[in-house]
Amino acid sequence: MPDVTPTLLRRRLGAILKTMRVRAGLNLAEGAGLLGMSGPTLSKIENGRQRPDLEKLFAAYGVTDEARIAETVEIARLANSARQRSIYAQYKDVIHPQFADFIELEEIATRTDHYSAIVIPGLLQTAEYAQAVIEGGSAWSTPREVRNFVDLRMKRQEILTVVPGGDAGRPPLSLRCVLDESCLRREMGGPGTLRRQLEHLLARSMEPNIELQVLPFKAGAHNGMNGSYTVFHFGVGDPVVAVEPLAISVYLDEDARVTRYTAAFDRLRAQALDADTSRDFIATIAKETR
Repeated sequence: MPDVTPTLLRRRLGAILKTMRVRAGLNLAEGAGLLGMSGPTLSKIENGRQRPDLEKLFAAYGVTDEARIAETVEIARLANSARQRSIYAQYKDVIHPQFADFIELEEIATRTDHYSAIVIPGLLQTAEYAQAVIEGGSAWSTPREVRNFVDLRMKRQEILTVVPGGDAGRPPLSLRCVLDESCLRREMGGPGTLRRQLEHLLARSMEPNIELQVLPFKAGAHNGMNGSYTVFHFGVGDPVVAVEPLAISVYLDEDARVTRYTAAFDRLRAQALDADTSRDFIATIAKETR
């Protein structure tokens, strides 16, 4: 069987299968022997580099729990289909491999919890604000690259109203967002661009699947001061956290780390203004930019 690109989802599936093998009391060589394959081949499966034969693995490892089997099958389905159906193919020339993982998670998530420390998050940006942010970041060297990345950002926003892949039984992505006050005051593109961005935020905050809260400067110290992050929640499987340092995203899926971030986000929501008060706060700042 040919090797495949070890995307984050495929690596996650491989980790699940490795856990099954370990729980069955088998080392790598023993597991490979039961499956009739070499140790290196099984290692590739567990590292997300080769597609598994799930029925064969379930039988070899003695996995009979129907819920566990169904969850693993669904994760495998997502791992094998998400990138093919995503906007990655259309914009792959401007998508870094790690950002491709982010888009993939975004498209299969049922809810994202996002804390933004510096700028309005991409899913809620206007095109002119997005262009100012992207140009200011200096990651792209030509106007065409900037234009393509702005187009990509606008395309990504469709997940808030349209379900990727046409799955009519699944609602659009639910977004809960806590914005540091600095996001609302930093004049990306000038006061006019910022004002229109804030007006756009107010309009989007009225949508039923979008919850916006503002963390004002008066809140003082808080647990989001280390930077922005996103917690992806799924219909099956545990959440994944994307932490955003200067240049790339770092993905965390270990239980202890994910729990720490989900708890931190709950504390940020408790510390932030409620949704109605946040809208009033945003409207006041928008008036100040006139």
